[in-house]
Amino acid sequence: MELRTLRYFVTVAEELHFGRAAERLHIAQPAVSQQIAGLERELGVRLLDRSSRRVRLTAAGTRVLDAARTALAAAEHVRLATGPPTGTLRLGAATGLTARLEHGIDTLRGAGSPFEVVLVDLPLTARLNALRRGELDLVLARGEPTERGIEAIPTWTEQLLAVVSARHPLAGRATVGADELAGTALRIPGRRHDRHLHEAVAAALRGTGMRLELGRPAGAARDTVIEIGSDPRSWTVLPADQITEIGATRVAAIPLEPPLTVTGSVLVPERGPGHAARCAAPAFGGAPTGPAR
Repeated sequence: MELRTLRYFVTVAEELHFGRAAERLHIAQPAVSQQIAGLERELGVRLLDRSSRRVRLTAAGTRVLDAARTALAAAEHVRLATGPPTGTLRLGAATGLTARLEHGIDTLRGAGSPFEVVLVDLPLTARLNALRRGELDLVLARGEPTERGIEAIPTWTEQLLAVVSARHPLAGRATVGADELAGTALRIPGRRHDRHLHEAVAAALRGTGMRLELGRPAGAARDTVIEIGSDPRSWTVLPADQITEIGATRVAAIPLEPPLTVTGSVLVPERGPGHAARCAAPAFGGAPTGPAR
C-alpha cells in the first residue's frame, strides 16, 4: 500500500467527486479511478459508492478515511523529523504579531533545514481566502476563529493589558481591575479592522461578568491607542505584544487583576496537504510577551 494511493483516496473522499479530486491532484481522472479501485481490491472492501449522480463513502470507507489521514500525518511527521518544512513557507498574519513571527521563523530555522520565508500582506478576508486556496501555508491570528474551510490550532496564550492615557488617574498603578475603570468609556478595536482580535477581546471581557461602559466604536488598534493617549476619559484592552509593537508613548499599559488572556492560533486549510504547516505550528508558541508597561 503506497502513501500516494492513500492521498488519492483522501482527496476523493473530501471532494466526493473524481473530477475535482483529479484537478486537485493535478493528474488525469482515470489514474485516480484506477488507484482507488486498486486500493479497494487490496483491502477487500468497497470504499466508495459510485453512481452517475454522486459519490459517497461507504461505512468501511469512513473508517479507512480516518486511518488514511492518520497514516499521512504520521508520514509527514517522519519527513519533518530532520527539520522544519523545506522549500518556501508562505505566511500571513494579523497586525501586532511581528515578534511572534520572527520567533517562529527563527525556531524553525534553528532546527537545521533551510527554507525561504514569504510574508504575504493581505486584508483579513483576502488572507483567509488565500489560505483556503492553498496560496498561503499558514496564518497567525488571535483568538480561535471559526472560519469555513479553515482549521484553527491554538498555539499560544497572550496577556491582555488595560491601556489608558498617561494622564489617567490610574496610569501609575501596578495592576488595575476592570471594575475600577467602570466610569471610563471602553473602546474595543473595531471588528471591521480585525474581526478575530475584536471577537477574542470581547469574549475575554464577557468572561469577567462585569458591565462595562462602551465608548464609540474604535478603528484599528494603533489608531485606538493614539486616540486614548489624548483622552483620559477612555481606555481599551489589547494583547501585550501588540502594545509593544505599537510603541505609543502617551499611554500606560497596566496588567489587569484578575488577569485576562487571549488565545492565539495558527490557521491552516482544513483540506489539502497541510501536514507540514500543522507540524510547524508549535514553533509560533511561547517566547514573545510584551512588557507590562
